[in-house]
Amino acid sequence: MAKRAFDLLLACVAIVVLALPIVLVALMVRFTSAGPALYWSNRVGRNNAIFRMPKFRTMRVDTPAVATHLLADPGRFLTPIGPFLRKTSLDELPQLWSILRGDMSFVGPRPALFNQDDLVALRTQHGVDKLLPGLTGWAQVNGRDELPIPLKVRLDVEYLQNRSLVFDLKIIMLTFIKVARREGVAH
Repeated sequence: MAKRAFDLLLACVAIVVLALPIVLVALMVRFTSAGPALYWSNRVGRNNAIFRMPKFRTMRVDTPAVATHLLADPGRFLTPIGPFLRKTSLDELPQLWSILRGDMSFVGPRPALFNQDDLVALRTQHGVDKLLPGLTGWAQVNGRDELPIPLKVRLDVEYLQNRSLVFDLKIIMLTFIKVARREGVAH
């Protein structure tokens, strides 16, 4: 209950503080590429339930629905401002909506794509599927997109076993540092 209250309070504050940047990013996406500003992705949530997670669209509307690293030439699918949004993590801002809805938390394992069967199976095997997915997580501050799946799950398990408000605050602080340094972001 305390974690949910923390998530709601922080999400409300973030939405107020970031309202102008959110509107500006939405307009930039719309003006630089055809299609909607938001991309709604089917993701795996708590107990492996599928939910729809919004992100600012960084790729063209005709991009296949697979993890970016599985595309033969991901660069050719990026919108003009896609690389900037990804490097700065501004594409993640709409996930504040998922936190308000209760589909996500600020901290937890990043929600897997609906078709990442290997990641979902390993997380389920280790009980990580019982957690709400997060905007950021222990795996994200320890390698983000660069991590192989078994290591990502090992870090998710470490988070599961050591969850606390203090640990969440540490992860949030480390996330700000990683984002500021633009470390571990896939193009």
